[in-house]
Amino acid sequence: MSSPADVNTVAVVGSGTMGLGIAHVAALGGYDTIVQDVAEEQLRKAVDTIRGNLAKGVEKGKVAAAAAEAAMKRLRTETSLAAAAKGADFVIEAVPEDMALKARIFGELDGSAPAHAVLATNTSGLSVTEIAGATKRPDRVIGMHFFNPVHMMKLVEIIRGHDTSEETTKATEAVAARMGKETVRVNESPGFVTSRMNALIGNEAFRMLDAGVASARDIDKALKLGLNHPMGPFEMVDLVGLDVRLNILRHLHRTLGDLYKPSPTLEKLVAEGRLGRKAGKGVYDYGAP
Repeated sequence: MSSPADVNTVAVVGSGTMGLGIAHVAALGGYDTIVQDVAEEQLRKAVDTIRGNLAKGVEKGKVAAAAAEAAMKRLRTETSLAAAAKGADFVIEAVPEDMALKARIFGELDGSAPAHAVLATNTSGLSVTEIAGATKRPDRVIGMHFFNPVHMMKLVEIIRGHDTSEETTKATEAVAARMGKETVRVNESPGFVTSRMNALIGNEAFRMLDAGVASARDIDKALKLGLNHPMGPFEMVDLVGLDVRLNILRHLHRTLGDLYKPSPTLEKLVAEGRLGRKAGKGVYDYGAP
């Protein structure tokens, strides 16, 4: 495999909230960045969002104007997965948390990306080893768990699958560092570190709400002011997406037991379409999404 210094081009598969955030920090970190999605309209929206977020960074003095301009020049879009992967040294998949979908994409990436390329999945809890099984290069498959909003959150969890090599791990740490991120190494396990802990806290918050211990706003306020959490658990789940949290809890329930059995209220809110900020309503109401 090439050394980390040889990574010049990063391809990001998926231009949703996480994908566009990853593309943002990749381009700002100096990488030629290709963001891929099958929908051209979605790609246009993603590029506009990246441009707007960079402009806010310049306005707040956190990003130099010249750096923001250079980042936009490094960014390009592609609707073909094969074309996006063809010239990439490092690929980061950022599609929804669906194992069948991710496995299909990794199978296609394995046939399109150069032999030296690292294939990374942005997952909050799925098995990197299982995803790697769709390829003939499991030693070059790794997990990168970014956090929303990507351009503001400092951490990336780096998850090693059963066959992930040390060389791949070091290359991934170097790429994350160039994106301005701090990293932690996690051996593959359900929920990794942060998703497992966050799911537990969030699910307990729903259980307290169900039991009438306190209102959602007071539970959020208690954790922010009493435990110094930057966001309350209900504010957090509305940002992450109630459907995303529910899927994580169902996975953890299957793999780790009843401690992670989803709250009936969470199940009910998802069934009603109250998915959080992206839907305009979750635990709280936000108006138009």
